[in-house]
Amino acid sequence: MHVDNLWLRKLAEDPGHSQWYVQRFRDMAARGADLAGEARLIDAMVPRGARILDAGCGTGRVGGHLATAGHDVVGVDLDPELVAAAREDHPGSRWLVGDLSELDLPRLGIPAGFHAIVCAGNVMTFVAPATRVEILRRFGTHVGADGRIVVGFGADRGYEFDAFLADAATAELRTDLLLGTWDLRPFTPASDFLVAVFTAGPAGR
Repeated sequence: MHVDNLWLRKLAEDPGHSQWYVQRFRDMAARGADLAGEARLIDAMVPRGARILDAGCGTGRVGGHLATAGHDVVGVDLDPELVAAAREDHPGSRWLVGDLSELDLPRLGIPAGFHAIVCAGNVMTFVAPATRVEILRRFGTHVGADGRIVVGFGADRGYEFDAFLADAATAELRTDLLLGTWDLRPFTPASDFLVAVFTAGPAGR
């Protein structure tokens, strides 16, 4: 694990943060909050019964909805408490503890070639800066030839959008589409959120 990971730093400062986070989303779900917006976008992009990787899955909020929609979901997160909540709240999918910068699912007997990889919830702003390109590169090695990688996060979180897109290019991901929200509003220079859709392979290939 990388010491510059902001989630791990937060847990070191507040050991109860994971359980607070789990309860927060359980309470929101109990109130009927719409927690599936990201999942609806991914569902529209893939065939029925698709294989989907939920990268930085947390409590399984996104991947769990996709599994309910009939997809084969694998989720990975470095926080064991969040993964335990995902297993409890969304049984039937595979929820694994792991560092995205070391992602190697084939080593665990899980084939690459996912129809889609989704990385929501500002995950990319929490990872250690030194691991950003490697994480994106590993997404590229796990997605299928025609698959999509979808990453979303907000502005003012220490990872400028231009820097992220440059990192994606370094990781040999092609930018297919930029959105300003998960509900398909256009991305503009004034957007305070980015949803980037990539395919694997350098630009121009």
